[in-house]
Formats: sequence, C-alpha cells, structure tokens
Amino acid sequence: MKKVRGLGLKKSYPGKLFIVEGCDGSGKSTQLYLLKKWLESEGYYVFFSEWNSSDLLKKYTKKAKRKNLLTPTTFSLIHACDFADRYEKLILPHLRAGHIVLADRYVYTAYARDIARGCDPEWCRNLYDFALKPTIGFYFKAPLDVSLSRILTGRTELKYHEAGMDLGLSSDPVESFKLFQGIIKQQYDNMAGREGFTVMDATKTIEEQQQEMRKIVKRSLVGYKSPISCAQGLSSRLVTPVTDY
Repeated sequence: MKKVRGLGLKKSYPGKLFIVEGCDGSGKSTQLYLLKKWLESEGYYVFFSEWNSSDLLKKYTKKAKRKNLLTPTTFSLIHACDFADRYEKLILPHLRAGHIVLADRYVYTAYARDIARGCDPEWCRNLYDFALKPTIGFYFKAPLDVSLSRILTGRTELKYHEAGMDLGLSSDPVESFKLFQGIIKQQYDNMAGREGFTVMDATKTIEEQQQEMRKIVKRSLVGYKSPISCAQGLSSRLVTPVTDY
C-alpha cells in the first residue's frame, strides 16, 4: 500500500496562515472576505490570495479551459505551477514578514479535485510537498443540494469544469455537478481528520459562521503582534471571489 505524504516543510515563520476549503457553493469565500475585513478593522496587516490567480498563468489556464485542452494530469500540473508561483512570490514573503495571510483554497483543493479527476493521490501530494501547513485550515461542510442552490441563486447555469462535464459523468450539468462535487466532498471528508481541519457547519447563517470563525482565529492570535505595514513591495490586494473550475 502506498504511503501518502503530507505537507513536507518543517520551517516556521512569524506570520499566520488561515485557509478555507470546501466544495463550490459552500460559502467559504464569503466567510474569508468577512474575516479579512474584520482583521483589518482590528489593525492587522492582511494579505489575500485565491486559487488559480497567478498573473503568470491565469490567462493561459483560461484559454486552455475554453478550448477543453486539459487532461487530468495537465489540469493538476498547471494548477501546481500556479500555486507555486503565488506561494514563492506572494504567500511566503508575507509570512516571512510576519503578516496574516488568508488563502481562498490551498493545496487541499488540488488533492480533492485532482484525485476526483483520476490522478494518483501520492503523486498529487508530492507536487505540493514544499508547502507549509496552515495555522488553521477551515473546511466548510455543506450538503451538495445546499451548495448547488447557492450557486444557481447567483447565476442561471453551472460552469463546464465546475460541473465536471469534461469527465463524462453525465450529459446533464446538474447531475454531473452532484456526481463530481460528491467525489470531491468525500475527499474533503476523508482529509478532515488527517489534516486537522476545523470543520464548519456551512448550513448555519452567515452571521453564526462568521462569529464562530472569528473566535477561533482570535484564540490563535494570542501573543501574536502584527508588524507595521512597512514591507516595501508587498501589497495587500483583495480580488472578488470567483468559482475556480
């Protein structure tokens, strides 16, 4: 039986890394946005990063998706390159500077989605073996029907890759979404204990979830002092959350 590796680096930095994970429509991006605004109001220097947003690669990723050129392996590799670029240029420098980093999806998104697309679990994890383990990893857990309803409240149809249509699971986008996201959800459920996720009940109200999230983060910040925003060349930026696939 193959041994599945986890995050490999043992180094630590003065900054804090809080990440959110969950299926599409779980509400994780909304909660991270609210947490960011609260932390800033408390006087903390916060840097935000989201999945699949590297300036170096996002244009080419979108083009490849539009033309349906990505196999499961190339999907995995291109997102690994995207993450590595953001990690080395943005995430790690802010952690070294002692800042709070908020990540809308982290390496666990790759684990869940790439495995759901048929990639080898050990191979997927080895791609991200360089990444630091987050201070806290929040997993927003919601029934698939709830996630689907939330997505379709904001728009009329599901996106092609979001619904896993490229895998041929079903010709019906809604049914394909349920099948694909169901596999992803099972991966997250399996990871929850092993990776030490803080599991959030994503069926609660936005206010209830946010209050709970703030209490957990506040406890982890005891003894932490946010540096003055003096890191030249490191800019905090907030991108409107988007659905990745």
